[in-house]
Amino acid sequence: LKGKIDGMAIRVPVATGSFSDISAVVEKSTNINEVNQIFKNYSQQKMRGILGYEDDVIVSSDIIGSPFSCIFDPHYTKVINGTFIKVFGWYDNEWGYSTRLVDLVEKLAEFI
Repeated sequence: LKGKIDGMAIRVPVATGSFSDISAVVEKSTNINEVNQIFKNYSQQKMRGILGYEDDVIVSSDIIGSPFSCIFDPHYTKVINGTFIKVFGWYDNEWGYSTRLVDLVEKLAEFI
């Protein structure tokens, strides 16, 4: 993925709310609505309980205590020239991480 994807996570000046800004070059031409719909579908199906999707306008304090690893925010999606996409997601850097650890322990317990 070298040269095709880049991103950053920023700790905002609140107790635990943060966001990730991810940019990627994709092969197939797309648009904002299609990108947002893909994330919405994943949040409701394959990544249910891990990826959230929020149509309402939110701020960092709204996601404190969220069990999701990321809450996709469709208001910030950008598509440039059809193949350069930028997406934005919120997360509680403490609670979301802890929730994934619980998931891991539950998965490991299946083998004991």
